[in-house]
Amino acid sequence: MSRRRNSHRDPLEHNPASGFKPNKLVTRNDNQLKLREALLSKDIILCTGPPGTGKTHVATAVGVQLLKNEKIDKLAITRPTVDTGSSIGFLPGSMLEKVSPYLRPLFDEISYYINTKHLNTLIENEVVEIVPLCMMRGRTFVNTYVILDEAQNATFDELKMFLTRIGPGSTLVLTGDLLQSDLPKCLQGAFQNCVNKISDIDGVGLVRFGRSDIVRHKIIADIEDRLNG
Repeated sequence: MSRRRNSHRDPLEHNPASGFKPNKLVTRNDNQLKLREALLSKDIILCTGPPGTGKTHVATAVGVQLLKNEKIDKLAITRPTVDTGSSIGFLPGSMLEKVSPYLRPLFDEISYYINTKHLNTLIENEVVEIVPLCMMRGRTFVNTYVILDEAQNATFDELKMFLTRIGPGSTLVLTGDLLQSDLPKCLQGAFQNCVNKISDIDGVGLVRFGRSDIVRHKIIADIEDRLNG
């Protein structure tokens, strides 16, 4: 069943807090607004569409604002560690240092809303948690907002494992471009498969972005048409 919030107040209503920037989410088209509404009312949200449509931007903004206004206890982010074509090779350092290059787009979005010093403190205290997708087995997320970015690069087993990590009060968000997988051909299509199988379950929301929703730069739509044609 879809999550219902008792308060009539907007959960993203401004609530000043040290370390958070005053920047607010401004939805730029109907689908971004639809995504925002789904993120505030559904337990699992599947969001598909081409690059530049604001999928990650909206998903991250809502998560940060819920954290800022103490509607959730934790914000967790993850992404498949799949290289786009050429491998970057072995990465030394801690787990965080190893996965950080893959999560740079999410960190960029988060840093628009949280000061760097405060973000580092939140990470140290595991209020903002970086979770490698391959290390989620056995976890249960409670009162946590979890973003899985680039979901088209996850295998079916990884997606099944991720989706079953949800616990009380949590929201799972999966974003991805169904036409831009970096997996071997034999492993592609898992995100589409999940969309087909679970999008009609009560409590699951589906938002599909199209080329007309691209807001990053108008030329992206033309590039997509030519390269995917």
